Amino acid sequence: MDRQGAVAQLRRAIKDFAQNYLADADRWCLGLSGGPDSLALAAVAAALRPTTALIVDHGLQRDSAKVAETARVQALSLGCQQAVVLPVRVGGPSGFRGGPEAAARTARYAALLAHRDGPVLLAHTLDDQAETVLLGLGRGSGARSIAGMRPHDPPWCRPLLGVRRTVTHAACAELGLTPWQDPHNVDRRFTRARLRGEVLPLLEDVLSGGVAEALARTATGLREDTDFIDTVAAEVLPRVSTGAALDAAALAALPVAVRRRVIRGWLLAGGAIGLTDRQIRGVDTLITAWRGQGGVAVGSGLRGQRLFAGRCDGVLTLRPEVI
Repeated sequence: MDRQGAVAQLRRAIKDFAQNYLADADRWCLGLSGGPDSLALAAVAAALRPTTALIVDHGLQRDSAKVAETARVQALSLGCQQAVVLPVRVGGPSGFRGGPEAAARTARYAALLAHRDGPVLLAHTLDDQAETVLLGLGRGSGARSIAGMRPHDPPWCRPLLGVRRTVTHAACAELGLTPWQDPHNVDRRFTRARLRGEVLPLLEDVLSGGVAEALARTATGLREDTDFIDTVAAEVLPRVSTGAALDAAALAALPVAVRRRVIRGWLLAGGAIGLTDRQIRGVDTLITAWRGQGGVAVGSGLRGQRLFAGRCDGVLTLRPEVI
């Protein structure tokens, strides 16, 4: 690869992204782990606009504070105006909800959201997108999950989603940077690490290459479809609503894809969290296969509570229940 190739590719990707999505932003933040992806992003982004690096210390590894401090110093040396370490607590008294990967992600996004000053650049690459699509496929999570990460989901910005991980690694080499190598990325206890180190390389070999790019294209196509259905569902929702309830007969007349999207939006608006495709389909059966059955339990954003979606007198209602 040409010595200028990697850095030039990143600069072009970030400039194009900024022109398309962040033309009015005069500064930005970025999430920095110290790994090659985020370090390369910091090096290029800091040269384009005033940049604040936010370094989340998850405290999950013995030397995490040292790693975070090294990343802070690197960020300042790369031209970031500010660099702040954000210690967080991952999980709670009952452990890691959804597993350690999910708990760390939840804590990280919460810290970034609380301390951001402007849009937040994240260093997800095309390879990360491919892994996300595979995870969604394997878990049967539905089209929304398989559609992967959005390039722009304010305040989150992912300017490197079209860039391969090899480019960010090469950019660090070009710039003489020494990134942190997270041992969790090669730890076989973590699902994403096994996808990265075992599954995707095998698929690339069996299918003669191009798998990561194909998965990313799949995500883009599905995202365009889901965005359209979301728009239709938002327009339909007022016509099938009676206050906070949904009219079962009106819902039954809708195309299935729109109906389930309306159900999803209704549940989220009512305070539901962590929705699964199985739960949404369960609520759908209250409309399409009503036999007097009980409600469907879904998670709630309020501690010590869950929600029940049920049908009574031809309408769907959502009620809380203490657990």
